[in-house]
Amino acid sequence: MKPYAFLRTTAVALAALALGAAAHAADLTSQLGIQTWTLRNMKFEQVVEFAKTHGIKNLQMIGNHMDPKAPVEETKRKKAVLEAAGLKVYTFGVAGTSLDKEENRRLFEFAKLLDIKVIVVEPNDFEILDNLEELVKEYDIRIAIHNHGIRSLYGNPAVVRALLKHRDPRMGVCMDAGWIASTGMDPTKVFKEYEGRVFDIHLKDKRVEKTQGDDVSFDTHIGEGQGRLQNLLAELKASNWPGVLAIETDSGDFAKDPTEFIKHAKAFVEQYGK
Repeated sequence: MKPYAFLRTTAVALAALALGAAAHAADLTSQLGIQTWTLRNMKFEQVVEFAKTHGIKNLQMIGNHMDPKAPVEETKRKKAVLEAAGLKVYTFGVAGTSLDKEENRRLFEFAKLLDIKVIVVEPNDFEILDNLEELVKEYDIRIAIHNHGIRSLYGNPAVVRALLKHRDPRMGVCMDAGWIASTGMDPTKVFKEYEGRVFDIHLKDKRVEKTQGDDVSFDTHIGEGQGRLQNLLAELKASNWPGVLAIETDSGDFAKDPTEFIKHAKAFVEQYGK
C-alpha cells in the first residue's frame, strides 16, 4: 500500500471510530439509572425486580437497600443477586460521613467490594472533606458532593466550586437537578460552570410556588418542572458526558407506586436524550 493511501485509510478509520464513540455517548438512554430513594417503600428484592421490569441496569443504592456497615457476607449475597439479574450498583449515596477517617474507611471498603467507582456524599462539616480526600487518594475512588436546597451547606454551587477548587480532581459533584431548579437557578448553566467536575446527576424536576413566607418546591414528572431539563440533556449530549442520570423523586405520592414516574422519565430521555 502506498504511504498516502495508508494515511488516508487510517484517517478514515479513526474518523469512523470517533463518530461511533460520539454517537454512542450521545445516546443518554443507555446512561439511565435509578436512585433507589425513589423506591424507598420497597425492600431490596422488590427493587431488583422493579429495575429488571423497567430495563434500568444502573442502581444508586441507599442505606435502606444496602448498608455499608452490614456484614461482608450480606453485601456479597446482595451483589450476587444483582449480578444474576444483570444489574449493577454503580454508586451509593447519599452516604453518611464522619470526622473520623477510619469510620469513613468502611464506606470506601464497601465501595471497593462492590466495584463502585464514585461515592455520593453530603458531609455535615466541611472539615470532613480533608479525610475524604485522603481516602480518595488511597483507594482511587471518587466522591461526588450532593446538593439539597439553597440553605443546605452545598446548596449554592459557588460554594461547592470554591470548596473543590484546590482539591484532588477525583472530588466532584453529584448535581441534583431538581434541587438546583428549586433555587431558581438553571441546572444547565450550573452544570457548565462546574467545568467537568459533575460525576453524577440526580434526574429530578421541581416547580416552585410563591407563598407569604418561604417559597415552597414540589416534585413534578421529569420535564414538567422549572428545570428546563431538555436543555440539560442537550448539553450532556454535546459534551459527551459519561456519567449516569439517576432518576429520582422526593415526592411521597410518586414513591407510593413509582411505575408511572419512571415510565414518564424514560420517555422524556427517549425524546430529548437520543
